[in-house]
Amino acid sequence: MTPFLIPLAAAVLIVVVCTAVLVRRDRRRMVASAESLRIQTTATRGIRETRRRTHAYGNRFLRERE
Repeated sequence: MTPFLIPLAAAVLIVVVCTAVLVRRDRRRMVASAESLRIQTTATRGIRETRRRTHAYGNRFLRERE
């Protein structure tokens, strides 16, 4: 029975350590401030605009080749 308990104890220890690390990281994470939310919204809007422009440029390029 001992050969079974050693790997089981190692697996339980790994799970406990990983859970403790994740919980600690979550507690250290700061609450999003108004400024960080504004920056995230602006970045998302900028990415959307870049995709739109790239798509429009690609369509124009394809029409010129035809």
